[in-house]
Amino acid sequence: MLWFGVKRLARGLLVVLFVSFLVVALLGLAPGSPATVILGENASPQAVAELEQRLGLDQPVWTQWWDWILAASQGDLGTSLVTGVAVLKAVVTALPVTLEIAVLALLISLLVSMPLALLAAPRAGSAVDRGVSALTSVLLAIPAFVAAPLLVYLFAIQLRWFPVTGWVPLSEGIGANLRSAFLPALSVALIEIAAFQRVLRADLVTTLREDYIDAARTKGLTARYVLMRHALRPSSFSLLTVSGVSLGRLLGGTVIVEYLFTLPGLGQLVATGVSSRDVVTVQGVVAFVAMAYVLVNTLVDIGYGFLDPRIRLAGAR
Repeated sequence: MLWFGVKRLARGLLVVLFVSFLVVALLGLAPGSPATVILGENASPQAVAELEQRLGLDQPVWTQWWDWILAASQGDLGTSLVTGVAVLKAVVTALPVTLEIAVLALLISLLVSMPLALLAAPRAGSAVDRGVSALTSVLLAIPAFVAAPLLVYLFAIQLRWFPVTGWVPLSEGIGANLRSAFLPALSVALIEIAAFQRVLRADLVTTLREDYIDAARTKGLTARYVLMRHALRPSSFSLLTVSGVSLGRLLGGTVIVEYLFTLPGLGQLVATGVSSRDVVTVQGVVAFVAMAYVLVNTLVDIGYGFLDPRIRLAGAR
């Protein structure tokens, strides 16, 4: 199991290295210079050139990337070119917001999608199944940037159950915190609900046709017992993978939602960094999110090994 996890982490580190280089390369292709952003449009070319030299921005992309890798390996993600704040400190400050939104969205997705799948799968082809399928089709068609304003209008403006924007830290009360986090989390959870339901429903339909399920039924076991105890676990492998990928994606995919709800998370940090050409901040945040994504997927692979020893033995070869 240890070697299984080490191999997954090694592959993941290659992904992180590639992503960090890609960020530097793409931002380097953008017009203008971060030095111009820092000094202002009226700065002289000489002043801009001197600042670029001092910040190392005049070096080739490979050199900038390698210097960053050496510093990051020692826990230094650099210092913001605009604010002068250490990137690691900014990430640690913003991470709890993004992490809470991502985890809450994942929980909402699982809590809603699993009952819908368990309701539809045993009735495949029925009116109930078609109704749930129609509902998930609607959810898939509504992106987060459309869902967020609709949810704000309904639940915040009309019903006044939740605040329109803003963030209340957990330290100021769990109730107020959840009220400020629920709508942003629900906005990004709607698509995940539809995806999770369809994945689990499809696997359940296949599992319920297996011979051992028929054998369990012939023993006189109730349909509910067979569904929950015999069909759900072997049907959860795909859902486990999708959930892990979803959590990693949510950690870095809440930029629009955090902007709409003015949340001080990683998405807001990246958006501000891109607009101000703060290469160091953007690279640090993206690399951090990539590492989190790799870690989550590694844990998912290890979880596979626990659920099915055949996968663990195959990965150890």
